Parts: sequence; C-alpha cells; structure tokens
Amino acid sequence: MKNYCLKVAGLERQLPYVDINDEIAFASFVVISDTELVSAAGKQLAEKIGECDVIVTAEAKGIALSYEISRQLGHKGFVVARKSEKSYMRDILETSVKSITTVSQQHLYLDGSDIEKIRGRNVCLIDDVVSTGESLAALENLVNKAGANVIARACILAEGNAADRDDIIFLEKLPLFRKLSDGSYEVIE
Repeated sequence: MKNYCLKVAGLERQLPYVDINDEIAFASFVVISDTELVSAAGKQLAEKIGECDVIVTAEAKGIALSYEISRQLGHKGFVVARKSEKSYMRDILETSVKSITTVSQQHLYLDGSDIEKIRGRNVCLIDDVVSTGESLAALENLVNKAGANVIARACILAEGNAADRDDIIFLEKLPLFRKLSDGSYEVIE
C-alpha cells in the first residue's frame, strides 16, 4: 500500500506516506490547489464555525481554505500571517514556530494594517491540518499580541493525538502510521 485513502467532506483522496523517521510516517495532505476539496471542506467548516468577525490563517496551505470559509461566512476578507517580512509591511508583529512539516524554525508576521483588522475582534484561526499544534499555537500567540480574541480554531484534519483535543473544530481524523519491515504502513491506534 503506497497511499492512504482519505475520505473527507464527501470526497476521497489518495495521500502518499512520508516517513518522519525509520518507524513513523504521516500521510501527506496538500489541499492548497485542490479546488473541489477546498470548496467542500470550506462549506462544512463554515457551518461548524458559525459566527466570528475575522478568519486568520498562516501562509500558505491555509490560504485557499480561509478564502472559502470567509466567502461562506459572508466576510469581505480574511487575514494571512506571512512567513517573511515584505517591503510594504509596517508596524510588524512577529512570532516564531517549529512545525512537524518544516525542517527549521519559521517566523510569522502580521502587518500593521492586518493588526488593525483584528484588534478587538473575535477571530477564528484556520489551518489545513493540526498535528502537534505548534503552528496553531504560534498563530494564536501572534493574534493575541495584536489584541484579537480567538473564539475558534478549525482545520480540515486533526492528525494523531490532535483529534483528542476539544479546542479545535475539524472534519476528520488523520492517523499517524507505523512503518512495517516489508515497507508497508499500518495505522497507529
């Protein structure tokens, strides 16, 4: 078995296994360019999220999903925490993050104009997958620094133990996998 069959939002996707180490693997879920899945998942998540003032995500995989959720909720826009400083950014807030899918520590930045969009507002944080929760925690730290009130955290998939959390809204659990001696994979319960 080379792929994990994921069923989410009424759709099916084949996800390739990616080894974390010699024993453990995850199924690679890349939603950013999957219009059909973003539309279906965005609609379902918007229904679960309900009322909030602003959707906030981190660059890059959550952008398409945040667009769709914002559209479904009738919002005129959403906020993206960038992973690098841009020349047009002013009055920047910054935080750092180390996630399971990145090799080195990264940074998240909010521009002053985005800070004004969320200050004092009720926001929902969006990610494609929550695994260790480090990326979501860093994003929450950043928006808290900006004076926003996080009222919800949502993702398409909760990976591994993240599915046991009661503070995130998600559509499906994505298991972690044990790599077997024959090169196949089994779900870690």
